[in-house]
Amino acid sequence: MQSLEQQIQTLEAELKRQLKPCKAFQLLKTISGVGDILSMTIYLETGDIQRFESCGNFASYARMVSSKRESNGKKKGEGNRKCGNRYLCWAFMEAAHFAIASDELIKRYYQRKCAKNLKVVAMKAVAHKLARACFNILKNGVEFDVKRAFS
Repeated sequence: MQSLEQQIQTLEAELKRQLKPCKAFQLLKTISGVGDILSMTIYLETGDIQRFESCGNFASYARMVSSKRESNGKKKGEGNRKCGNRYLCWAFMEAAHFAIASDELIKRYYQRKCAKNLKVVAMKAVAHKLARACFNILKNGVEFDVKRAFS
């Protein structure tokens, strides 16, 4: 275990050395639950944010929305459920996990969702909100406001 920890620390140090910090990294780090590595992952996997027309398109690319198709309340399929970026999905789920542990407002939102749905669905809802916040941060160049995102 200690050997793995040392290898992880070496990789993280090398990543920080190789990547030039930019304004987007600093803005993404203002999000609850997002640190150096997750901010770099989100920024690099997203690419140019201008290619996404709307917040919903970005959330879909990050696999934060379901892919089921319904008509008249009947299930018609689940096409393209593997479309999108799996690394962004992972990054937002990790960020959601850490955000719930570190921010009281996000934790209350998560607990409200848990009361109505399964824990996995509640976690995905938090991750979806964080993905929407990331889109707005990258698109507009503003800092994260937890009250605006989770009220």
